[in-house]
Amino acid sequence: MSFLSDRVERLAPGASLWIGDRELVVTSSRPHQQRWLVCFEGVNDRNHAEALLGETLRADPLPAASEDEFWVHELIGATVQDASGTTLGTVVAIEANPASDLLVLDGDRLIPLVFVLTHTRGLVVVDPPAGLWD
Repeated sequence: MSFLSDRVERLAPGASLWIGDRELVVTSSRPHQQRWLVCFEGVNDRNHAEALLGETLRADPLPAASEDEFWVHELIGATVQDASGTTLGTVVAIEANPASDLLVLDGDRLIPLVFVLTHTRGLVVVDPPAGLWD
């Protein structure tokens, strides 16, 4: 069974994980040698646990964003333009930052998300302050 996530709250007691359409509810979990030991409701012995070997767990899908919201992962690969239409680059990553997450553009430019004016599929329009890259 594999599980790739950096969100440990997905393994908290009461959390649900899925294998196909089968829901597994976490009863307890703890880290152990760079892995997690997780107990699920109804998986009470070694035979039940071994039946899950090779399966991939998934969390519930993210809820759909409303019209004025977006998920930052949706910005990866988008072209970034300023308000005048000048192309500034392509989003290659999102970097967490306490003040505001940052769009990381090819060419190593960083733009705080607070400067995003609009976004559509494949295009982000920003209004960075003068001198941001000077």
